[in-house]
Amino acid sequence: MKSWIDGRAGSAIDYRDRGLNYGDGVFETMRVRRHSIRLLDYHLERLNDACRRLKIAAPSATRLRNELMRIAAQRPEAVLKLIVTRGIGPRGYRPSGRERCTRVISLSPLSQHAAHATPRPARVRICAMRLGVNEALAGLKTLNRLESVLARAEWTDAGIWEGLMRDPDDHIVCGTMSNFFMRRGASLLTPKLDRCGIAGVMRRWVLEQASPMKLRASEVRLRWSDLATADEAFMTNAVAGIVPLAVIQHGRSRIRFAERDASNALNRLLGML
Repeated sequence: MKSWIDGRAGSAIDYRDRGLNYGDGVFETMRVRRHSIRLLDYHLERLNDACRRLKIAAPSATRLRNELMRIAAQRPEAVLKLIVTRGIGPRGYRPSGRERCTRVISLSPLSQHAAHATPRPARVRICAMRLGVNEALAGLKTLNRLESVLARAEWTDAGIWEGLMRDPDDHIVCGTMSNFFMRRGASLLTPKLDRCGIAGVMRRWVLEQASPMKLRASEVRLRWSDLATADEAFMTNAVAGIVPLAVIQHGRSRIRFAERDASNALNRLLGML
């Protein structure tokens, strides 16, 4: 893995950085394909929106785009991660308003799962760890990811690709690193993210493709019992793409999916990007 801090090769972060001390920052994880970044505009738009909402002085848009493209060009296939923190500040939670953002970029090889052109049907589970409700942070990809860390620590079975997380009211929200979709006939359903969860860039792309595919997309509240009514289900992730689901398990209960129509069609479209 290679890394750059504020445009210079290196891996050392100042101990006073607010991202390290308080998780005061945001990040984007991007897929490099054919030496370029897939859905780069979506990533940059989400980053800028997060910085605006958190009142973090975002890095220069032109400089950041050029820097990301230059680094992505070093490998044909890779994972590119961008972290933007509020920067170095005095001790204490209150920002001084004089901080200058820190940007950290790393370039890593693809995992074996993400390297497949068409992802294999995956097995996922329902996590015991719940997502806390906070409408002010809903949808944002902040550096505060302890809920996902604890949820991902719940299983060691290599055959389980991902875990689905719920809110305190038992609504399914998202995966530890992905977003969830289910298709019921011509209806494409995904959980609302107005209370918690991360609005992924691949989720946004899928919602935009629904109408041309003759699917009616809706953001709704979903519970475990709703999943049994689905014809198919899949997860989305900026790196892995569209991952069809074979099984969702919840304790001793299992829901199985045989259809792949929507996920296969989306993967064909994604392959053109």
